[in-house]
Amino acid sequence: MANRTVKDAVTLKGTNPQYLVEKIIRSRIYDSKYWKENCFALTAELLVDRAMELRFIGGVFGGNIKPTPFICLVLKMLQIQPEKDIIIEFIKNEDFKYVRLLGAYYLRLTGSSVDCYKYLEPLLNDYRKIRLQKRDGNFELSHVDDFIDQLLREERVCDVQLPRLQKRNILEESNDLEPRVSVLEDDLLEEASSDSEPEPEPEDKRDRDRERRRDRSRDRERERDRSRERHRGDRDRDRDRDRRDRDRDRDGRRRRSRSRSRDKRRRERSRSREYKKEKHEERKRGGGGGGGGKDELSVDETNKLRAQLGLPPLK
Repeated sequence: MANRTVKDAVTLKGTNPQYLVEKIIRSRIYDSKYWKENCFALTAELLVDRAMELRFIGGVFGGNIKPTPFICLVLKMLQIQPEKDIIIEFIKNEDFKYVRLLGAYYLRLTGSSVDCYKYLEPLLNDYRKIRLQKRDGNFELSHVDDFIDQLLREERVCDVQLPRLQKRNILEESNDLEPRVSVLEDDLLEEASSDSEPEPEPEDKRDRDRERRRDRSRDRERERDRSRERHRGDRDRDRDRDRRDRDRDRDGRRRRSRSRSRDKRRRERSRSREYKKEKHEERKRGGGGGGGGKDELSVDETNKLRAQLGLPPLK
């Protein structure tokens, strides 16, 4: 009962919200000590206190797949489905960075593509350090903007498969999103405006600038896609080269095994021929000498006995 989703929960991606986490990880979370002690009967109000106690982020670790408190709270949020306003407050919280990351991760799992770009892209300007627990249980140093960049670009983060995110350039073409303006670009514009008096920009120039920024954004997306394709191609070539090396080693072992078996059969045949030759020579030596002497001695004894009995000797 404690592991069921609330009755009035809204289905996400056409399924139970908890099913966004794989079954094996979900089962490990239900059996974990943190879930039983800290997540039982947890409400949206008490969830804030648990989120403020977080000291690192991560998915699962260890050989027996132990869940981290971060992924346990994510599953609890999928179970109780807090309101969107609470999640937005989590993201806007600047005092507790792990509360902000918890809200951003939940929004990436449940929110639309427009909401993900709208609320997560401003977090790319947060450069604070965070602790990330790896799969082997060790910790490594990371930053908030790196984690947000993974949420927007990677397909799997913290051992959970993220829902598919629509490309930003497509949303810009359909006027669902405005072209993203970098913070550095705003600073440069401010410096330029401070040097000279501001002049009203014509409408055509603003349209050209907007088109130019949109083209730059598309070019960056295409370059990232090409780099991913090159990385996949290099990985496939390495895999094929390893497979060829394994096949070559296997063929070499087979040839060595065949040559050893052939040498063994040759040695056995040579030993068999020598053994037969020795046996044949022993038979020849034994048949020529000892048998004839034995027969002659027995005939002499027989003639002596026959002479004593008055019988004629044998011929």
